[in-house]
Amino acid sequence: MLVCDPRFLDHVVSPNHVERPDRLRAIVERLKQERLYAGVEAATPATRQEVERVHRSTYVEYLRNLGDGFLDPETAVHPGTFEVASLAAGAVLGAVRAAVRDGRPSVALVRPPGHHAGPDYGGGFCYLNNVAVAAADCAARGLRVAVLDYDAHHGNGTRDIFAASSSVLYVSTHEYGIYPGTGPAEDVGEGEGRGFTVNVPLSAGCGDASFLLAVEAIVEPILEEFRPDVVLMSLGVDAHYRDPLTSLTLSSPGYVELVSRAANAASRLCGNRIAIALEGGYHLDALAEVLAGVVGRLQGRTVDLALTEVFDDKVRGRAAIEATKRAHGAYWNLR
Repeated sequence: MLVCDPRFLDHVVSPNHVERPDRLRAIVERLKQERLYAGVEAATPATRQEVERVHRSTYVEYLRNLGDGFLDPETAVHPGTFEVASLAAGAVLGAVRAAVRDGRPSVALVRPPGHHAGPDYGGGFCYLNNVAVAAADCAARGLRVAVLDYDAHHGNGTRDIFAASSSVLYVSTHEYGIYPGTGPAEDVGEGEGRGFTVNVPLSAGCGDASFLLAVEAIVEPILEEFRPDVVLMSLGVDAHYRDPLTSLTLSSPGYVELVSRAANAASRLCGNRIAIALEGGYHLDALAEVLAGVVGRLQGRTVDLALTEVFDDKVRGRAAIEATKRAHGAYWNLR
C-alpha cells in the first residue's frame, strides 16, 4: 500500500530550499512511469493526542501558534506548517496501522520528514516526528517495535524520544560528525532502554559493502533476538553517492538491498508487518529511482536502476561496525 497526499506539495520551507516539493513530484512521476503508483491512500492528520505521545504539549502548542518563524536556520515555520506536519505524521501512522492490520508492506511518501524532531524541539527540516508518532501508537497497543533508520543523518529526535524505552528498538546507520552531530556507537540508550538504542556511526566514503556488513553483523542478529511485532523504517536517500549534502556512497541497488533485507526479516519475524516512511534525500534522480526500486521490490517487481556505481567494496566502515558490536556486547549476541 502507498500513502501519499497532494497537500504535501503545499509545504515550502523557503525559496530554493533542498527539502522542496520537487522531491515528492520526482518520486510520484517515476512511480507512474513504472506503473507502480496504484492503490494510493490519502492521508488523515494525526490527532493532538497521537502527536503528544511523543512531543510535549508545550512544544506542540508553540509550533501550532508560531506563525512565521524558525526552529533552526534551515527549518522555517509558516502558518500552514503545523497542519502539513500533522498530515505527514498521520500518513505514516495510517501506513503502519495498515501494515499491522493486513500483514503487508506499506510505504508513506511524506514531507516534511520527521526524525530530527524530538520531545520538545524540531530542526533539520523536521517539525513532528512521523515515525515516532506511529511507533508510539504501536507501543501503546502492546506491540514491540523496531525502527530502522537508514538516513545519512542520525535521527536524534527518534533517539531522544525512545532512549529509555525497551519496547521500541532504535537502530541508526549514519554518517558520523555531520548534522546533528549525535549518534556515537557508545550511546546505547538510558535506564530501562539501555541496549535498545543502536548506533552505527559510519565515516565518509562508506557505502554498499559497509551497509551490508552492518546489516549482517548487527541489524539482523538484533532483530532476531528482539522479535519485533512490527518493523518501521525511516528511509532517507541522502546516503546515496549522488546526494549533495553527505559523503556516504550507497548505490541505488544498495538501497534496494537494504529494504529487501528488512522486508525479509519482517516476513520471517512478524508476519510481513513493515512500513517505510520517507525521510531525507536531495538528489532528485537518485531519490526517485531508489523509491521506485523499493516499491517495486515490495510489489514483487524489478525496476531498472541507472545509478549503480559501487565506491565501497572494501568495507570502509568496519571499524565503526566493530565499535557498535563492542558497545552492545552486554546486550545482544553479536559475534
